[in-house]
Amino acid sequence: MARISRTTRTAQTGWRVFITPGWVITFLLVISFSYAAFTILSPWQLGKDAQIVNRNNHIEDAFNVDPKPYSDIFTSDGVIKDDQEWMRVTLTGRYLTEKEVILRLRPVESTPALHALTPFQLDSGEIILVNRGFEPTTADKETTIPPAPTEEVTILAHARVDEQQPQTAPRTDVDPKQVYGINTEQIGQIEGLTLAKDYVQLSDNQPGLLHFIPIPKLDRGNHLSYGFQWIAFGIMAPLGFGYFLWSEARERRRLREEEAEMAAQAAATPEREPDPEPQADSAAPIVSAAPVAQQAPTEAASQSTSTAAQGSRPRRSRYGNQHPNHYEKFAKRDDQRF
Repeated sequence: MARISRTTRTAQTGWRVFITPGWVITFLLVISFSYAAFTILSPWQLGKDAQIVNRNNHIEDAFNVDPKPYSDIFTSDGVIKDDQEWMRVTLTGRYLTEKEVILRLRPVESTPALHALTPFQLDSGEIILVNRGFEPTTADKETTIPPAPTEEVTILAHARVDEQQPQTAPRTDVDPKQVYGINTEQIGQIEGLTLAKDYVQLSDNQPGLLHFIPIPKLDRGNHLSYGFQWIAFGIMAPLGFGYFLWSEARERRRLREEEAEMAAQAAATPEREPDPEPQADSAAPIVSAAPVAQQAPTEAASQSTSTAAQGSRPRRSRYGNQHPNHYEKFAKRDDQRF
């Protein structure tokens, strides 16, 4: 009866068995992961993909738009106006070749190269830094940089945003001076010039060009697919948690049904009354040895049949030794009765 009472109480609790620290923590972790996948991880990857696509489209549009004068692209301080980087600009003036510096450690398409950074003074008086291109270099020989023209010229270039100041200090003990980044403030200080904040990069077939620097076009990569994957993970996590809940509830329901069935069978089995003990009687007839010998195989066969019947019963252990084997308990109880 106690077993039936526990089964009934378990059936009444139902879903309450899942209100445990383990299930609650798992639920919170699943919800947190899905929230992060939808609001942080997926937008992060999709945003990077959108930035690359917009940048590539902007660079392509720069070749489809007619070149503009300096004042339409740059402010009075030499700063590129909004969304104007890579746009083509026309400049008229002359190179200040005596103020040229060399940019080191800037390979072009995996080729070691030296870049020529030459100030260019406009007719209006502003001075802007021009990247004239690169010359391939090797470690076993000295690289010669062809000089820029000294006469007045009109050049076509792409507007570029100034870089951060490099951590490596410039070399001012050589001629021309050498720098490790395109930072107009640093170059202006070592050359004693007031340069525009941003700079330009020469287009192909322009006066003073060395080797043309290809316009970079970033590979789109796998950011778009990664973004969709995070969305899929955010959907799959709650679905997987729901499946585990359903599977656990099904197993618990099947276990309750088996326990109830075994309890009903145990209650329906009649208890056998013990045989009366034989009283000592001196006049009891002597039983011959032959019938006793005949009874021994019969009892052995009966015990063998009982053991075989017990062994034929299905023994079920759900998770190893985590749950008791009720069939084994009933088998032991029957052995004690008989």
